[in-house]
Amino acid sequence: MRLALWQGTSPAADIDTACAEAEAALTAASALGAAALVLPEIWLPGYNQPNIPARALPLDSPPLRRLAAAARHHSTALVTGYAERDGDRLYNSAACFGPDGALLCNYRKVQLYGPREQALFTAGDRLPIFRIGEETVAILICYDVEFAPHVKSIADRGATVILCPTANMLPFTHVADHAVPAMAANHGLAIAYANYCGTEGDLTYTGRSTIAGPHGEILARAGETPALLVADLPRRDPARLSTQSADLKVL
Repeated sequence: MRLALWQGTSPAADIDTACAEAEAALTAASALGAAALVLPEIWLPGYNQPNIPARALPLDSPPLRRLAAAARHHSTALVTGYAERDGDRLYNSAACFGPDGALLCNYRKVQLYGPREQALFTAGDRLPIFRIGEETVAILICYDVEFAPHVKSIADRGATVILCPTANMLPFTHVADHAVPAMAANHGLAIAYANYCGTEGDLTYTGRSTIAGPHGEILARAGETPALLVADLPRRDPARLSTQSADLKVL
């Protein structure tokens, strides 16, 4: 599988700009042969925007339908983070539209980070897996991917790729540099970690979006400015894959 991710600055609640930027990234990713493109956490309307309850979108909203149509037009799967409204509840969600524009997964973040997220959102309670092409795929969002039990659960059910929208901010540079590659190596799967760059309100994002392979190798890494990353996932080598999950002793 060839994977792409977009590292950009926050669209700052300009939904048309957010969709247009996603469409431009899809155009480039498709031209380069990527099977899927990952956007950052809460790309719609932006992770650290004020008044998130008023800006949250239902899954069937026009902006998400627009992105589904773009995925179909480019025959490229798309994962976008968004603030989801479902009745009276808000979720920190990520929708994956397949290359035919159909909804493959709507994932709701399980591990809400810090008091702001915990006050705004309801936590998700499922770790679904699904298929893109020949790969078994899961979505985790930002803080989720730092929890080994969640990554183990996904890997034990056959996932080979995690698509991870994130809004990782300073000073937590260790997550992209060390935690993500270690999770990939320890559980034998690839992780595409799509972050913001620049500033948004009182947050400065680390950038450093990363595509890590199943043996812990860094396949692509961004700096601190906008970037489109594209990388081919290597064939998984059984001789190099971690056996931690099978070997684990529960005390």
